[in-house]
Amino acid sequence: MLFTLLFLNGCGYQFKVEGQGPTIGGAPTTAVKTDAPTMTILNFENRSTEPNLETKYASYTRREFTSGSGTRVLNGAGPSDLVFKGRIIAVIVPTIDFISQQTLESRVTVYVTATIENTRIGKTIWSQTVTASSEFFVTNDLQFNRNLQTRALEQAGQFVAQDLANRFLNHLEQYGTAPAPAGVGTGVTVPSVDRGGFSK
Repeated sequence: MLFTLLFLNGCGYQFKVEGQGPTIGGAPTTAVKTDAPTMTILNFENRSTEPNLETKYASYTRREFTSGSGTRVLNGAGPSDLVFKGRIIAVIVPTIDFISQQTLESRVTVYVTATIENTRIGKTIWSQTVTASSEFFVTNDLQFNRNLQTRALEQAGQFVAQDLANRFLNHLEQYGTAPAPAGVGTGVTVPSVDRGGFSK
């Protein structure tokens, strides 16, 4: 029992988000203008083999876009100026460290693509691919390890949402609800993985 308590107290997560834009510390809370464009955020499409991420990632994104994207996020799927669509395209869980053939630490990495459509003109005005990683310790308890992995996936999703909100706020400040000029970056490059869902 004492070992378990000591292990839990010493257990921690480390997070890393790759790509442009500030991501650590959460999206800044900004005052939303009364004439700010309205946005509907649909549930994510989940093309990974990890279950139940689509609603969680959509919820994190709604929260972050509400506080830091410069838009007025609407509840439900009613008419809005902008529609956000997200897709979880890969979840990768490689092994990091070994001691005596026992894994002590692992990392989950998620890749997400997102697009925003301007419904008034019927065109996609913004698209990004972002990734986030979260490390977690593992033990001989498989169920406990699964819980830690699930928590790491949730933390990675929160960082993805923060990153996307920051990036779109930057787009809105520079280009409004119009598409960005050709040549503007759209985020990180996804490694060659099975688009039907890669997790290992």
